[in-house]
Amino acid sequence: MSDFDQLKTEPDGANNRPTMQEFSGNKIAAGVCGILIGSLGIHKFILGLTTPGIIMALVSILTCGVGGLAMSIIGFIEGIIYLSKTDEDFYQTYAVEKKSWF
Repeated sequence: MSDFDQLKTEPDGANNRPTMQEFSGNKIAAGVCGILIGSLGIHKFILGLTTPGIIMALVSILTCGVGGLAMSIIGFIEGIIYLSKTDEDFYQTYAVEKKSWF
């Protein structure tokens, strides 16, 4: 069986999903970044959520910081949510389901 055939038989995304042990280290980093510098969306990039991270950064930058206040409040709330979840719940929500907001 070739590599291409093997890839076709595995479920989509099975090769790209990190294990729970690998992903649990992202919990603290994403939570702290969300609380401290949430307006830049760095916590989204840590979780592999590129589009929401770009949206947060662009809103903060293109509004000359006015929208940054709203983005920092969102980042603060998300940081607290990340840190308050169990490792299993965090993995299920952000690695498996790829939940983007709150």
